[in-house]
Amino acid sequence: MNESRQIEGRCLCGAVRISALASETPRLRACHCDMCRQHTSGMFISIDTEQDGMKISGPARSFRSSDWAERGFCETCGSTLWYGTIHDGARHLAAGLFDRAGDGTMTLEFFADKCPAGYRLAGDHERLSTEETIAMFADAGETS
Repeated sequence: MNESRQIEGRCLCGAVRISALASETPRLRACHCDMCRQHTSGMFISIDTEQDGMKISGPARSFRSSDWAERGFCETCGSTLWYGTIHDGARHLAAGLFDRAGDGTMTLEFFADKCPAGYRLAGDHERLSTEETIAMFADAGETS
C-alpha cells in the first residue's frame, strides 16, 4: 500500500478496539455469498488494510465457518469484526468498524449475482459473479 495511515475502529459496544494501516483511499469490497449474508443479515463489506501491525484488543472471538474461513465477532455485542482466511491467517476487517468506513471507495463485489435486488450497490466498480469469484479464489485454495 502506498501512503499508509493508521485507522482506529471499534465494535458497537466499544469493547473491541482495532487499529490497522490503510492507504489514503482504501479499497472497500462487498461479498454477497450465502454465509456473509447469513452472518451479517446483508452483505459483508471489508476495508483493505495491511496485515502487519494490525492490533485487535478486547473480547474478540472467531467462528470457523468453513474449511478455509473464519468469521470474527465481539463476544459482548456480537458485532462482525472480520472475515479471515485460514491458509494465510489474513483478517479482512469489517468496514463498519471505522468512522465513515475509513473513507474508502467501493471497488469490488464478490458473488454479485447473489445480491438481493433490495440492496444493490450503486456505482461503477467491478462485480464478479459466483462463477468468477470461485475461479478467482480457486488457486488460493479458498472460497467465501
